[in-house]
Amino acid sequence: VVSQYADIADSLLVYIEEAHPSDGWVSSDAPYQIPKHRCLEDRLKAAKLMNLEVPRCLVVADTMENSSNAAYGAYFERLYILQDGKVVYQGGRGPEGYRISELRNWLDQYKNNLKNS
Repeated sequence: VVSQYADIADSLLVYIEEAHPSDGWVSSDAPYQIPKHRCLEDRLKAAKLMNLEVPRCLVVADTMENSSNAAYGAYFERLYILQDGKVVYQGGRGPEGYRISELRNWLDQYKNNLKNS
């Protein structure tokens, strides 16, 4: 998605608290073993790993107070589109409500509207 829509959208990934920490609710298919973040440095290390997975996307880390997570109701994952500082698309909470196809549909329609205007 980051590459496909780079001509019309800037992408940002906010790394929030780890959903499946290796010292907590462990996921057997997790590609990395990341313990619960005890300090901001732990979270920044995990965000750097995430950046390896999406190198063309800006990755930032939430605060240890989880302010972005709280503001956007992101836990475990969530997709948003913001335009001119306003939320114009809010996906469901992941993993059950995470629908990349909805995001693509919104971006495709937006791209078509740009072409036709």
